[in-house]
Amino acid sequence: MTRPLQRRHQQETSPEDALRLLRGVPVGRVVFTQHALPAVRVVNHLLDAGGDILVRMHHGAALVDQIDASEDPAGVVVAYEADEIDAQTRTGWSVVVVGWAALDRSLDSDSDSGPGALPRPWVDREMSHLVRIRPDVVTGTRITL
Repeated sequence: MTRPLQRRHQQETSPEDALRLLRGVPVGRVVFTQHALPAVRVVNHLLDAGGDILVRMHHGAALVDQIDASEDPAGVVVAYEADEIDAQTRTGWSVVVVGWAALDRSLDSDSDSGPGALPRPWVDREMSHLVRIRPDVVTGTRITL
């Protein structure tokens, strides 16, 4: 005989709590438009002190090309999602950030420790571009027992 599942509760988080959750995980998904269709890339990230999301990408990456082609100095609109879900307990959280992605040429792309740290590439490829996502809308959801 199986026991009925305990009811789960869904709660919205504050933007501050959502950014704190995002800061605690190393990987997320950046969502952008490519050839008029949604494109999703799994990337590792860091958040800087101001809450901007930093992602390193290689030359020729679709998002880098989109930003380069944009006539808007703010960059391109993207979404960024990260989560931590426990499939056994069916609990966890998800954070979605909508904001502007632009190339950041002001930081030393070789810095990987200290206060100006950048995300370390997970793949064996030169990640010569730093993409900075400036959050405009930050939402989060928790699923709890």
